[in-house]
Amino acid sequence: MKKSQKIKNQARIRRHKRVKAKIFGTAKYPRLSIYRSLNHIYAQLIDDQSGQTIASVSDLEVKKGQTRIEKATMIGQLIAQKAINKKITKAVFDRGRFKYHGRVKAVADGARAEGLKI
Repeated sequence: MKKSQKIKNQARIRRHKRVKAKIFGTAKYPRLSIYRSLNHIYAQLIDDQSGQTIASVSDLEVKKGQTRIEKATMIGQLIAQKAINKKITKAVFDRGRFKYHGRVKAVADGARAEGLKI
């Protein structure tokens, strides 16, 4: 591993720890965790007290032929629907190490549009 790549990786880990230190999910108020890869986006509702994943969604479940932003919005709507079906109305948004813009913001906006309070 190159020195510059090692520094980037350490910075990424620091960013993730800084965000994660401030966020904690419970059964009534779970953590909505987002993971964004180069091609896909994933969302999970996590109860940190018991260490359980309450619900999860990925863009592999959404039909093809849409832009990545549209898929991310659909992911937000799907995770909100799953949460509301399990009688969860509020969640803590965990953007992870990602900036709050683009697809990450689209997931949050989609969840809010379906009625999940973030």
